[in-house]
Amino acid sequence: MRFTRQVLLLQIGVVVLVVGLGVALVSSLLRTTLSRQYGERALAIAKSVAADPVVVAGAAARQRGGPLEERVQAVTKATDVLFVVITDDHAIRLAHPTPHEIGQRVSTSAEEALAGKDVVSAVQLGTLGVSVRSKTPIWQGSRVVGEVSVGFDITDLTGAFNDLLALTLVFGGGALLLGAGASALLNRRLRRVTHGLEPHELTELLYEHEAVLHGIGEGVLAVDAEHRVTVGNDEAERLLGTPLPVGAPLEELDLSPRVHKAVAEGRPVDNLLAVAGNRVLVINSRAVQRDERALGTVLTFRDRTDLDTLTRELDGIRSLSDGLRAQRHEFANRLHTLSGLLQLGHHAEAEEYLQTLTETTASHAEPLDDRVTDPYLQALLVAKTEQAQEKGMELRLADDAWVPASVTDPIAAGTVIGNLVDNALHAARMGPRRPAWVEVGLLADDSALHVSVVDSGPGIDAALRESLFDEGVSTKLSPGHGLGLALARQAARARDGDVWLADPGGATTGALFVAKLPGLLDRPEETDA
Repeated sequence: MRFTRQVLLLQIGVVVLVVGLGVALVSSLLRTTLSRQYGERALAIAKSVAADPVVVAGAAARQRGGPLEERVQAVTKATDVLFVVITDDHAIRLAHPTPHEIGQRVSTSAEEALAGKDVVSAVQLGTLGVSVRSKTPIWQGSRVVGEVSVGFDITDLTGAFNDLLALTLVFGGGALLLGAGASALLNRRLRRVTHGLEPHELTELLYEHEAVLHGIGEGVLAVDAEHRVTVGNDEAERLLGTPLPVGAPLEELDLSPRVHKAVAEGRPVDNLLAVAGNRVLVINSRAVQRDERALGTVLTFRDRTDLDTLTRELDGIRSLSDGLRAQRHEFANRLHTLSGLLQLGHHAEAEEYLQTLTETTASHAEPLDDRVTDPYLQALLVAKTEQAQEKGMELRLADDAWVPASVTDPIAAGTVIGNLVDNALHAARMGPRRPAWVEVGLLADDSALHVSVVDSGPGIDAALRESLFDEGVSTKLSPGHGLGLALARQAARARDGDVWLADPGGATTGALFVAKLPGLLDRPEETDA
């Protein structure tokens, strides 16, 4: 049996049980109430008879029949009761609807009434059958001289009860039909909400949902139509660098502006680049609709940082290989020249030419040997120098550069210095000054590394100075740029440092960017000042 049908039958069973218990309770209360009401009516009639002076005098004189019998017959006819009985103080009948019962002892106990107490709603069997009766004493002064008993036929009580019970059953039946109808509607609603799926199917879907959501390598974030978080997996929290509590408004979370942009646009977004912490993320988003109703947006995130790192390293290796290839070609030309001089017998000229080559090579490699000792920084600067030379520019190290320490985080150093140098090379190449050049300053301050990069470019336009470090802001015309400075600043701030524009440029130089990277250097114990 389907789960929804089980629920329907269970609900109908509960409704039947509740209605049945309600009807039984109401029936019991009705019978008790009716019996009480009939008893109180009988007591009121008995008290009125017991207060009659004729009845008091007759009971005190133990007078049988006569005026007492007339009173009994009149009251019985006027009130439509089953009987009115008057006894003396020994429970001997003085008046009775059946004349031959006069002078006989009453068939039910009259002790309480003769003791001066009222008896109300006693259902008893007497000579006239089962009745609901009440009894009251007859007082003559302070002395009880008899009692009056008044009873209603039990069939009167049963008839009234049956009428009320029939009305109660009508209402109970209506409640039962209403409950069954409500259960059917609820069952229909349940089938529609669950799309007809059984509980075990919903459980399997939940397991599959959790397995897929937390098993894939991409970050997933879903928001509803009001931009509140509905689903977010662990990978999304790791990539975005912030918790994603369910129900939290998206605008209250510390996310990249491009994430908010992807949600706000309400249309598919493909391969949108954004910076989160020290990561470059690729964002894709899709709006979700059902029956022409907007349900929200689903975003996926992929980490492009590793790919960018490999690409940057590959670019450096390619630049270095291109430089080595050019040097090899130049070296081959020099060897040919030297060989020609020797073959022609110009030994003095060959020796002079060889000495000149040795001095040039030595002087070319000298700047990086003494002032920057870290091999990673040396390799980075050599690669960038070869890259600059290949493009007809000069990259030089500042005169006051001094870094006698090792770098503890090459990735952070490469992200900051590499992006700043790349931007400076582009600005120098696009600038009007020739020859184009870029100067890099590196200075160690205990464990902090200070970086300055200045170029011969045109400087930074005033319109871009405030938004220069925002994602997507770039002076390059081709798409896919605008992340280098944002990524550099994120990497610096992740180490409690920063990157900023120290000078937008002027008549003699281009823009000057400065970075501070605390804790980047692992300095040995100081041996001298």
